[in-house]
Amino acid sequence: MINKIKRNLIYKFASQRRIKYDYMSKSIIIIPARLAAARLPNKPLININNKTLIMHVYEKAIKSQIGEVYVATCDEEIASEVNKNGGKFIMTSKKHTTGTDRVYEATNKLELQDEDFVINLQGDEPMIDPLDIKNLIEISKKNNLNISTLAYKIKNKDDYLNENIVKVITNYKITNNLAIKALNFSRIIKDENKLNIYHHFGIYSYKLLALKQFVNLKKSENEIKKKLEQLRAIDNSVDIDVVLANNFSIGIDTKKDLDEYLKILNK
Repeated sequence: MINKIKRNLIYKFASQRRIKYDYMSKSIIIIPARLAAARLPNKPLININNKTLIMHVYEKAIKSQIGEVYVATCDEEIASEVNKNGGKFIMTSKKHTTGTDRVYEATNKLELQDEDFVINLQGDEPMIDPLDIKNLIEISKKNNLNISTLAYKIKNKDDYLNENIVKVITNYKITNNLAIKALNFSRIIKDENKLNIYHHFGIYSYKLLALKQFVNLKKSENEIKKKLEQLRAIDNSVDIDVVLANNFSIGIDTKKDLDEYLKILNK
C-alpha cells in the first residue's frame, strides 16, 4: 500500500513538472516559402503596397512576439528579400513536396528540444492577426497539444463551395480559449447545414516530437487526392486540435485571392 502511494506521488510530481516544463518551453515560427507555386508563380515576391507578400507575413509573425521567426526557403531570391529587410532565413532543399517537410528540415538546423513548439505559418497568410498566433501558442502550451491550428467562423455562404478556402469539421462547437478535435478537412462542403464547419487558416503549432513523427508518416491517399496535407494526420488517427481565431484571414492562392486582398487593404 505504501509503495502504491509513493508511486502515485512520484507520478503526480512528474506530471506537474512536465506541464510546467512544456509551458515554459521554447517556441519559434518558421514560414515555408518557394517561388514555384503552381497557381500563382513567384507568389512570395509579389509587391503589395510597397512590400512583398513574404515580408507582410514575416512582420505579422514578428508582432506576435512568441519567439524567433525564420523563413525556410530553397530560393536565393526569397532569402535575399528577407535578408535585406532585416529578417532571418534558413536555406532548405529544393526536393521538398510539402511546406511541413521544409519546416522540419529548418528545425534540424536550430537548437531545439522535442518539447519545444514550432509554428508553421504559411507564407501566403498576410492577413493573419498576431494576437491569434499568440493565442494559438498559449493554448497549445497550456494544454500540452501535439498539433493544433486556427479556424474562423464562416460568414459567407459562397465559401462552402470555394475550393481555395479549406474547411475544418470539428466534433463540437469551438469557443474561445478551448481547443476542439478536428474530425476532417475538406475543400468543398455541399451540405452547409452540417454542424461545426469552420474556415481553416494556414498555420499549425507542433510539438517538435510530433512534427518529427508526422513527417515520417507515409502520404495517405486522401492527402494526395485532395491536396490537403493535414489529412495525413486524420488518416493515421493523429489528433489535430482546433483553436478559434478572433479575426478573419484568407490565404492568397490565386490571382482572384490577391485581388480580393487588395480590395480589403484599400478599404
